[in-house]
Amino acid sequence: MKLSTQAVTMKKRYPLRISRELITESRNLLVTLQQGDLLGVGEVATDGNATDNPEAAACELSRFTSDIGGAETLPDSPSIFDFWHSARSWGMSPAVLAGLDIALWDLHAKKLGKPLYHVLGLSNSLVSTSITVGINPPEVLKERVPEILARTGATVLKIKLGASEGIEADQSSFMAIHEAVKNHQGVALRVDANGGWSLKAAQQMMPWLEERGVEFIEQPLAAGQAALLPILFKDRVLPIFVDESCHFSADVPPLASCTDGVVVKLMKCGGISEALRVVATCRAFGLKTMIGCMGESSIAISAGAALGCLFDYIDLDSHLNLEPDIAVGVKMQDGRLILSEEVGHGASLCY
Repeated sequence: MKLSTQAVTMKKRYPLRISRELITESRNLLVTLQQGDLLGVGEVATDGNATDNPEAAACELSRFTSDIGGAETLPDSPSIFDFWHSARSWGMSPAVLAGLDIALWDLHAKKLGKPLYHVLGLSNSLVSTSITVGINPPEVLKERVPEILARTGATVLKIKLGASEGIEADQSSFMAIHEAVKNHQGVALRVDANGGWSLKAAQQMMPWLEERGVEFIEQPLAAGQAALLPILFKDRVLPIFVDESCHFSADVPPLASCTDGVVVKLMKCGGISEALRVVATCRAFGLKTMIGCMGESSIAISAGAALGCLFDYIDLDSHLNLEPDIAVGVKMQDGRLILSEEVGHGASLCY
């Protein structure tokens, strides 16, 4: 298999502010595997900083191919899962491994002439996806939220909180959104603090949000505060989902007694192969699951959506905030993602 890469930069329609940073663009790496006339396409979503960017990801892939014996080529493997373990044992970072793994699964499905979800033995039935609303002043949110709902047809909003200004600012922002959705019947609200709260702040915010109809809280405490999670979990009034605290299937068991659910991201766990294991482990412990995303285009979003029926909740929306998206794949109708029936993950580049 011949390996090639391409760096791409995609501007955000709306800059996304979370508790840690402001994100204005996605600097990603496309990964292509060619075997005969067939192409498998994957995507690496990076943070775009000095050490995590498309150029660094491409260098990592180049080192990997050189170390396993072929310059810009990959040997055929009897199992994608075996290949995943080999690359992980080599030390490949999760996002880069995700891009390679997605390309391998896309190519495999194309060889079989079937959609990826069909190859995985899954259905194309999906629940509604949430659409993310970043941290912004109330006056901005009052204008932005109606536009997002009108443009996407969303029935679920995921509200980013954890502002550096404190919980009073969080409450003001939340209420602006709460008021903005009143004219849109049936819009559900979820909250993601991205680890931006202290234990005390989380204990104050969770009852306040529960009274205002929020479904659950995602990553209320920072990943480094895992020791405090059992305290918050014990008296919780809302379900707690962990994201940054849980990457791989091996991370699930230690958290199973102090969380209600796990957010699975292809870029965080290393692609489809490990995502399947994370979901299986969560089910074994009776935990809920949600599939989320980083800053992916429709390439990686379509790959994630192929797994969608395995999850209780879906948060695959990053492609909807790109202007423009570099690819086409999953569609959105009445708040739900509609899978492509094309072979592979179903996404294709626009150029």
